[in-house]
Amino acid sequence: MTERTTPMEIGISTFLETTPNPATGKGMSHAERLRNAVEEIVLADQVGLDVYGIGEHHRIDFAASAPAIILAAAAPMTKNIRLTSAVTVLSSADPVRVFQDFATLDGISNGRAEIMAGRGSFIESFPLFGHSLDHYDELFEENLELLLALRESEKVTWRGGHRPAIENLGVYPRPVQDPLPVWIATGGSPESAIRAGVLGLPVVFAIIGGMPERFAPLVNLYKRAAKEAGHDPSKLQIATHSHGYIGDTNEQAAEKLFPAMMAQFNTIGRERGWAPYTRATFDDAASLRGSLYVGDPEYVAEKIVLLRQNLGLTRFFLHANAGTMTHQEVLRSIELFGTKVVPIVRKELARMEGTE
Repeated sequence: MTERTTPMEIGISTFLETTPNPATGKGMSHAERLRNAVEEIVLADQVGLDVYGIGEHHRIDFAASAPAIILAAAAPMTKNIRLTSAVTVLSSADPVRVFQDFATLDGISNGRAEIMAGRGSFIESFPLFGHSLDHYDELFEENLELLLALRESEKVTWRGGHRPAIENLGVYPRPVQDPLPVWIATGGSPESAIRAGVLGLPVVFAIIGGMPERFAPLVNLYKRAAKEAGHDPSKLQIATHSHGYIGDTNEQAAEKLFPAMMAQFNTIGRERGWAPYTRATFDDAASLRGSLYVGDPEYVAEKIVLLRQNLGLTRFFLHANAGTMTHQEVLRSIELFGTKVVPIVRKELARMEGTE
């Protein structure tokens, strides 16, 4: 069991799903989902959540192909909440444009922008932007190298194998934060955990199945790689991202979330050859040691505290709106998350870790 006294940040992540509602058969328009997202970010800030992340996708059932623009729309209406991608599909993106977009967001938000860089679990962006999946790993490594070079220096000279070279060119605007935070996101790859550790970058693990405690070996790999590379272990940041929904009771929360999750997971599952998503699968994941954070505030808080104990994380993302749920349902979950769950978690961690 890992113990930490580093303060824990808690927030929301979303892909802005527009999967048709199983009860009505109707989806939400992309325009409506985008406007709803801005309202969600504002509410998340108002109820004291620390961070809001939007994941880049290029499919009909998601509205979030341009996270930085959506986050920037909410930035002037918020005060404290950090604004991040969750993730930026860096393998198929232009690192210069990514840096410029998030440096711009950093200026608008006065220093609250972050980039979560990953390879993504969907492949639509590769043909869309003219990249070959044969270069899947090479593209990520090169683009990450360039992205980190851009945040380190105003003028950059860089040469790689898949992008035109840059010869002593300036990249603007410069961000408020120095350096602009960059996290490495992974679904459970040991290589990604080691890469993040070697670079001394914060890491985010997407835990959407099984028991979260099984990620403990990856956390240890990350810490070991960081220490061997000379980074200060006390400064490492570890986050997780998992689906969930907060309701007034465990039963109500489950009844709200299950149909939406079943619709989304079965849509994706048909493409990937997964077994059908069933209520038994859902209930197992919703158990105390499972990866689904659904229930009343006390129960979800208990699960987050257990996750902190098992993995030593410093940030937790609750993935809101798995599949199409009504806007009011999502807002209610965010409200309960910030006003009920977070205070319980912080009080319990203060008691356990002696930081009261």
